[in-house]
Amino acid sequence: MSIERVIISGGGTGGHIFPALAIAGEIGNRYPDAEILFVGALGRMEMEKVPNAGYKIIGLPVMGFPRKPGLKMLKFVTSLLKSNRLAKKIINEFNPQIAIGVGGFASGPLLRAAAQKKIPTLIQEQNSYAGITNKLLGKKADTICVAYDKMARYFPKEKIVFTGNPVRESLLQKIDDRNEALSYFGLKSKDKVVLIIGGSLGARSINNAVLKNVETIAKTDVQFIWQTGSIYYREIKEKMKDATPSNLHIHEFLSRMDLAYAAAGVVISRAGAGTISELCLVGQSVILVPSPNVAEDHQTKNARALEVKEAAIMIPDTEIDA
Repeated sequence: MSIERVIISGGGTGGHIFPALAIAGEIGNRYPDAEILFVGALGRMEMEKVPNAGYKIIGLPVMGFPRKPGLKMLKFVTSLLKSNRLAKKIINEFNPQIAIGVGGFASGPLLRAAAQKKIPTLIQEQNSYAGITNKLLGKKADTICVAYDKMARYFPKEKIVFTGNPVRESLLQKIDDRNEALSYFGLKSKDKVVLIIGGSLGARSINNAVLKNVETIAKTDVQFIWQTGSIYYREIKEKMKDATPSNLHIHEFLSRMDLAYAAAGVVISRAGAGTISELCLVGQSVILVPSPNVAEDHQTKNARALEVKEAAIMIPDTEIDA
């Protein structure tokens, strides 16, 4: 069967976007003539990252469900109705042969519209704990690709396919020359390097731990590559404008994670499902700091899965300062 038109929807964080881009890359490898359209949420990071990767994206005005009643609830309902109408229009005009959802706000309206038109739908669930959008979509989706076992708690068992998580294609090409990676970050061959990553949006506790220990960092003979995340970058740059040690290299976002992993001797990271998959693939030494602000504390479960195999060290979020 030849694939000519594919829609991929979802996003919000790198944990959704990078698997989506990996899926798109593999579809492009197998079906070079396929047209791939992304559908994201307006104002979210996919609206920047997807075009940067060379794909077309359409944004829906969809937003997350408000936790408290009020004016935000009215805005949520209005944006959802508008997104549902726009999703149906996109499906009718593009007429995809398959619609793929990776989680995130936009995948809800898009996959529902595709299912209503009897277009085959597929969900890719990255985590051990399924998100609300994917749990709702799972009832109508044709296939659900998962990376953890015991996912029948959330989805119909007969629809589940155990695939693991898609990872960025660049990580499959091992960097044999570490000097190439060091040179990219302006470092030297003898440098010892710690990579600090808190996800694409950032991790407040990890960032605060770095800020509290700047004087200690400055006294070491270690180079630090620090991805602050988009939420915290400007604030941190302002705080550090006159006090950044020469061995602390601050980045909002790292587009070449293959080189970042290759340069590092140790990684300090959150324990999101996508990051876990990447770290396992590249075989990095890692200290995992699970986020406590996720459903069912699933990052701690992700981290423990590596810790029990002696593949990582886990530090609770409350202890990261030290």
